[in-house]
Amino acid sequence: MRADAQRNRRLILEAACGLFIEFGVQASLEAVARRAGVGIATLYRHFPHRRALVTAVAADVMARTGDEARAALADETDAFAALRRYMHRSLDVGAPAIMPQLDEDVRNDPEVRSLLDSTAAAQQQLLRAADEQGSLRAGVEFADVGLALARFSRPIGGGFDPALEEGVAHRHLDVFIDGLRNRGRERPLEGPAPTLRELRRMGTRADPVSSAPPDASAVRAVVLDGNRLEE
Repeated sequence: MRADAQRNRRLILEAACGLFIEFGVQASLEAVARRAGVGIATLYRHFPHRRALVTAVAADVMARTGDEARAALADETDAFAALRRYMHRSLDVGAPAIMPQLDEDVRNDPEVRSLLDSTAAAQQQLLRAADEQGSLRAGVEFADVGLALARFSRPIGGGFDPALEEGVAHRHLDVFIDGLRNRGRERPLEGPAPTLRELRRMGTRADPVSSAPPDASAVRAVVLDGNRLEE
């Protein structure tokens, strides 16, 4: 692929990702082309139909998320710092906002499924490393990370300034992450913690960044402890 074609493809993927987060995967393809700064014919040359574009965006955000997880594991000696870094970078990439919107056909695309599996494995490794170092709160499970990221990635809407929204999401995510840390005084998390297998049986809510709501009392306990408040 020529350099200009590669550049246009990247611009389209980035534009589509942003619009899918804001307006869903049914966002206008003409709007995607406009945001990317390319003609609609250029978009269709790269992605002949909406499903091709949605699948490409899903593969792109999952590949980048997996790269972030593996980089955090490789670069950080503090496993909890690696987990924090991964969660913030994952929010930036946009996978937690995109993946819950996908239908079963896109999720089962061979490339997307392979990337989901490899990213899930890297996320599990991050959690194991933090647990082995004694920095992870008792009761924290795989689903707690992905489900929380899905919640924090949701646009507030109602005309909220997108630039401010991004900063607020990271601010609130830090509070949540602090609630995942073991300081020796937190009680173990309670309530249901779905396994990856169970998440994947939930149809359109079946991956590590699912939008399925976690147990409200467990989330409240994490956030309160992160704020060092008492129940």
